[in-house]
Amino acid sequence: MLSLVASLFNLLLGMSVLLTGVGMLGSLLGIRAELAGFSNETTGMVMSAYFAGYILGTYACPRIIRRVGHVRAFTIFAALGSVVSLAHAFWINPWFWGGLRFINGAGIVGLYMIMESWLNSTVNNEGRGRLFSVYVMTTLLAMGLGQLLLVVGSVQSFVPFALVSVLFSMGLIPVALTRVSQPTPIEHPSLHLRQLIAFSPLGTIGTLIAGVTGGSFWALGAVFGHGIGLSTGQIGAFMAATILGGAILQWPLGKLSDHFDRRTILLLICIGGALLAAAIAWIGAYGLSALLPLSFFYGGFLFTLYGISAAHMNDQIRIEDMLEASSGLLMLYGIGAVIGPLIGGALMSRYGSTSLPLYLAAAFLILTIFGLYRRRVSEAPPLEEQGEFVPMVRTSQAAIELSHPEAAAVESDEQATNDCQENGDTAS
Repeated sequence: MLSLVASLFNLLLGMSVLLTGVGMLGSLLGIRAELAGFSNETTGMVMSAYFAGYILGTYACPRIIRRVGHVRAFTIFAALGSVVSLAHAFWINPWFWGGLRFINGAGIVGLYMIMESWLNSTVNNEGRGRLFSVYVMTTLLAMGLGQLLLVVGSVQSFVPFALVSVLFSMGLIPVALTRVSQPTPIEHPSLHLRQLIAFSPLGTIGTLIAGVTGGSFWALGAVFGHGIGLSTGQIGAFMAATILGGAILQWPLGKLSDHFDRRTILLLICIGGALLAAAIAWIGAYGLSALLPLSFFYGGFLFTLYGISAAHMNDQIRIEDMLEASSGLLMLYGIGAVIGPLIGGALMSRYGSTSLPLYLAAAFLILTIFGLYRRRVSEAPPLEEQGEFVPMVRTSQAAIELSHPEAAAVESDEQATNDCQENGDTAS
């Protein structure tokens, strides 16, 4: 495993540098919007534009990648991110920023696609799961590090935006130096909502709620911190602690779900997330020493919700349907991530900053109630038939084959069979 990671060091390093900038920019814009006098409702709309662009990018970026190749496309998307980051400092206007966030979201998903398809092409099925775990940890730690860089320069100056731009540009260098061969083209995902609900209503709603809560955290977490009186450095620490909790705790929580009825673990995560979110609303204003431990454990529940919802879905379906279902869940998460900041920002404008964690607590409670209902009307699959939990972050459809190598192998076998049949028909 170490030799594999070492061979991919340039790719992982380049993406880590880029994601450090991505993580920093999101929180920087939330704080800067507050200082510029944007209403929380307006800020929510501006920040949700990122996730709308993300959804569009899942369809548009594969075409660009197929046309110019992975290296050139990576250069295009990274350069776009660098330019967009700087452009935020030129004109502090919500419409302008919303457009930039939309463009940035589309470009970032392109970077994810290229990186994940690259990683996927360099490893066999036996090593995919371990490599994906390393990739998820690297991704979250890089975005957590970006929060700690918020103290570099005044947030009202040009310096933080310039630093984000520098990080995007620097991330290009290790990738340009890589000798890893380019992978096959990427296809865009499909969303068949009725089919997802038929597979697993709880997995479907759980993924939607994961998008609502996760999108709200990324979009409005820094705005919440500023609203309760935290300094820029304290906001960075709060955001970083939440992300670190997600990086560290989702693995043991997910593995726990492999040994019990997964719905029970999902319910416990929802109850824990609701209680911790409510505690953050109540205790957060009393100081950072009380907020950080709450945020750490809340992050563990927040970031695990998507992975366990996806794992529960996969427990209900055939292995040959797994990739398509996971692709649909990815899109559903994105839809939730657009909706979440819109509602959260509107609530914060009307009821104040502490309404954000209370809103997130309510979202967890809604899923809890629905989960209890599903436990009454349906039986859980036998434990021996449950698949293994895979740590998940919302990235691109190219990560699905990394996280589900057994499904990728089945799809490859089916494709090979179809190709043989087509060749046989042609020959005859």
